[in-house]
Amino acid sequence: MSKEIKRILYGGDYNPNQWPKEIWKEDMRIFRDAHINSATVNVFSWAKIQPSEEVYDFSELDEIIEMLSKENYDIVLGTSTAALPAWMAKKYPEVERTDYEGRLHKYGQRHNACPNSPRFRQFAAALAGKLAERYGKNPHVKCWHISNEYGGACYCENCEKAFRVWLRKKYKTLEALNKAWNTEFWGHTLYDWEEIVVPNALSEGLWDGRSAFAGISIDYRRFNSDSMLQNYIDERDAIREFDKETVITTNLMGTYKELDYFKWAKEMDVVSWDNYPAYDTPWSLTAMCHDLMRGLKDKPFMLMEQTPSQQNWQPYNSLKRPGQMRAQSYQTIAHGADTIQFFQLRRSIGACEKFHGAVISHAGTKNTRVFRETQELGKELEMLSDTILGSRNEAQVGIVFDWDNYWGLEYTSGPSVDLKYVEQIHSYYEYFYERNIPINMVPTNANFNQYKIIVAPVLYMVKAGVKEALEEFVKNGGILVTTYMSGIVDQSDNVYLGGYPGTLRNLAGIWVEEIDALAPEQKNGVKTEGGKVFSCNLVCERIHLESAQSLGEYTEDFYAGEPAITLNYFGNGRVYYIGTQLSKNGKNEILDMVCKSGSVEPLVKNSDGLEIVCRRQGDKKLYFVMNFQDEEKKLPETFYGCHELLRDTYATSDWKLEKYQVCIFQI
Repeated sequence: MSKEIKRILYGGDYNPNQWPKEIWKEDMRIFRDAHINSATVNVFSWAKIQPSEEVYDFSELDEIIEMLSKENYDIVLGTSTAALPAWMAKKYPEVERTDYEGRLHKYGQRHNACPNSPRFRQFAAALAGKLAERYGKNPHVKCWHISNEYGGACYCENCEKAFRVWLRKKYKTLEALNKAWNTEFWGHTLYDWEEIVVPNALSEGLWDGRSAFAGISIDYRRFNSDSMLQNYIDERDAIREFDKETVITTNLMGTYKELDYFKWAKEMDVVSWDNYPAYDTPWSLTAMCHDLMRGLKDKPFMLMEQTPSQQNWQPYNSLKRPGQMRAQSYQTIAHGADTIQFFQLRRSIGACEKFHGAVISHAGTKNTRVFRETQELGKELEMLSDTILGSRNEAQVGIVFDWDNYWGLEYTSGPSVDLKYVEQIHSYYEYFYERNIPINMVPTNANFNQYKIIVAPVLYMVKAGVKEALEEFVKNGGILVTTYMSGIVDQSDNVYLGGYPGTLRNLAGIWVEEIDALAPEQKNGVKTEGGKVFSCNLVCERIHLESAQSLGEYTEDFYAGEPAITLNYFGNGRVYYIGTQLSKNGKNEILDMVCKSGSVEPLVKNSDGLEIVCRRQGDKKLYFVMNFQDEEKKLPETFYGCHELLRDTYATSDWKLEKYQVCIFQI
């Protein structure tokens, strides 16, 4: 790609088409004062630029592109395909989605297209191609933004037919499909491909949103993700016919369940995502999402959207407190972002997002707290561009995140409805976050050997090749941490026979005989070798030692005295198995042991609750030191005498960080 992005993009979604042209000139002046250098345009303009099937009208978009180019903006150009024009739905109603309940939708909202509608695919690719032909050679167009926040699912006849084709490619024969889905259960054997129906509320869906046959439902998740990915590829390839150079992306949504982002990332030039934490979202969960987005390609990412003040669509849309937006932006950069972009630059006057925050509020003035904070951050990022761009995050610990496991674990009926995949992953991520131990979020097919420690909580589904990769990693001296509900099923949600944890049994050196589910009001205890007792809940696995040794035993119920936590030496490495949901302090006790055995240490010791993240550029390191605690914190001694970039001065022993204060040290 020769159209490189050579500065930190600072801007966001801009919709001048919603405003009279005299407002445009005022916007340019205000944005310039805020040090905004980029704009994302044309994200929802399909109805404007294609008013009918045969007619395209680019006149207004031409003016917008020309204005931004003259102002020397870097332009992120949307393809507008996330919301259909009304004429298309009227003339071709099959482009609309059919929902999980089997209802064909009428025109309205957004993300409203059937991904397998031939008409939709034809029109979307044609529009992307025409946009690329018209604007692809403009040097100010630095990034293509395809569609917007792909999501949802469709269960229409088009999708049902396409699903059968997808299944033929995967399974080849009905015999293989019946075996994979275990259709002997309830006498569901299929004798013709045309007998396959979509697994929705009218077929295999259970009363609680789970599935009677997880095999077909997990496959439908894979199929739906692939179908929408094909929509992205359709538009990407149409753009590439006319523009070989410009970066192409679409904005993802963190741990969004519907789409396998590791698979998507392979087709994207750069990962971008939209960060919208709630008022009570833990900072550690936001950090984990950033690390996941960086981990999709193991490269820096774009922050495509955040709000400068408040959201509008959550139950409680609190204002960001003074300094919070700036600190949140620096947390994003610390974890791998090379852009900071907002939704939106000017607040809309109507519809459901009229109260969503913006750089320019409904008052239409620069005299607001939000504008002043945006301006301050813009000045700083302008100064930091050359320092930050090109730097990378490094880690010795990898945490496995896998969409197949996400789907499989939450489709399975039992043992507990409270067993949620993201919560489980985050509970282990939190330990490393609080100690400022760098983390990479990795897929199940990652190169584990570049890490000292791999953490794989609730690795429920072990797909082909994963067992062998983990065994090689541990044999070579690596440390694996895994937990209850691991190693149990294959890619079709069929149980590995021979005892839990299935294919991981030899690696863990244990046999799990039974899995007890504890209701929310119930708990047990675990007593460690050192005599400490920690509470536990959710599930308790009854473990038998084979080659492993016990590190802790249950204290209550009929399995009191049986192992709850084990350690197995395997080759030159170790496997820690945690058979119950330990309390936070219990989990910390075990992970302290893990890190000590792996010689993994925090970036900075005695950080007293400060978040500290490092990005490396050559032989230089950038340390981001951020205070998200309610009380003032003392700067760690490590940084005394170091050059702090934001103040352009050298730190002294009396430095303290107030809440939301940030320091960046270059060492």
